[in-house]
Amino acid sequence: MNMARNNRLDQLDPEWRRLELLCWCLSKGRRGEKPGDDELQQLRDLQAQVHALRGQDGGWQSLLELELHPLEFDILAAVLAPELEPRIGWSFQNLQAGLSQPWATRSLMQELFALDVQQAAELRGFLGPHGTLRRRRLIRCEQEGPYAPIVPEPVLIGCITGITMEIPPPPGATPVHQQAGWDDLVLPASKLAMLKEYLLWIEQRETVVHSWQGQPVGGPVALFTGPSGTGKTFAASVLAGSLGWQLFRVDLGCLVSKYVGETEENLNKLFDAAHNQPMVLQFDEADALFAKRGEVKEARDRYANMEVSHLLSRIEAHNGPCILTTNLRKQLDGAFTRRFQMVVDFPRPDAEARAALWSHLLPPKAPLDPQVESAFIGGAVALTGGSIRNAALHAAYLAAGAELPIGLAHIAHAIWRELGKEGREIQLQDLGPLAEYLPSELVHEY
Repeated sequence: MNMARNNRLDQLDPEWRRLELLCWCLSKGRRGEKPGDDELQQLRDLQAQVHALRGQDGGWQSLLELELHPLEFDILAAVLAPELEPRIGWSFQNLQAGLSQPWATRSLMQELFALDVQQAAELRGFLGPHGTLRRRRLIRCEQEGPYAPIVPEPVLIGCITGITMEIPPPPGATPVHQQAGWDDLVLPASKLAMLKEYLLWIEQRETVVHSWQGQPVGGPVALFTGPSGTGKTFAASVLAGSLGWQLFRVDLGCLVSKYVGETEENLNKLFDAAHNQPMVLQFDEADALFAKRGEVKEARDRYANMEVSHLLSRIEAHNGPCILTTNLRKQLDGAFTRRFQMVVDFPRPDAEARAALWSHLLPPKAPLDPQVESAFIGGAVALTGGSIRNAALHAAYLAAGAELPIGLAHIAHAIWRELGKEGREIQLQDLGPLAEYLPSELVHEY
């Protein structure tokens, strides 16, 4: 793996040597000295190698598969150099007096590449929010302006090094570590189709908005509704996995504050950190935020409405997918739902879907008693997908503890425990045809 990584980086070695020589020539120029003939010839040789690297069959194309303007390649090289070649980072820092960081700024690039007035204007455009490099999430400008540092995005570093970079969670969010694919998602075909249509809003943005000049919208924003345990978070994980992005669950309890103005400030920090990043944001319990608005009776009601309006405006302006989930769609204000790009209702699984879930969620390498048939279990008790997952694992642990294959007694036992979590009085008939397999000592526990 290290050899493959080194080979990828070695392809770009002429870029780093050229930058190093440009830094040396700029440093001499600031002291009033001119580059020597040998240095100029070396620079011309490196320019020719760099030009070949950027061609159709060059190293950049094999790594990024992007056709870029020569100045955009200059930007990428300057942005990547401090990350991959620390000696150049130190040179950048020495050339930018007063800045205690190694990243190149627009002003340094303009001087380093000896750009004229027209080229400097092109540089500003390439570094702007609508430029290809920022739209493709290859670079990030911490702030706007000629002296703001320009840093490489994890996606760019990953493409060049072949190493997947971990993205830090934005403030108020936690990562959801759940590996899931489309084959793991048990939903009606119509719901799967809607999820894949939502994915198109993300994957085809470049084509529709930039190539076809379609009207740009934020997000996209989706609302997932349905009872607890029907697969809303699981579906969000599948979408994030399809994109190769990280899913982050936003903890609104950490963001909402009783102090006026602090909630908006926390939301701004969240969206500023997540903007244009390869991540999916999931907001749970959307009904608590976007409930039907009532009469404003006191100042706090007015501030609460302002917070919701601010959150909605930030979600709509955010360049990245946001998924809101709720168990109580009827409590949502219809004015809010019309502003979502997709609304997907997650139904309780029917008997066929439950059978598929049991088949999928029982550990694949676990020994099974011949009586264990997923169709029989799925038709016996109407559980949600989340409850089936819990019961399947519970049954597996019961069987492992008894050093036996998973049998119907273990499954009936596990489902009985799952039903008991609901806090209601449960009866033997709640197990349907599985009741006869429930161990007798459990019958009167609830």
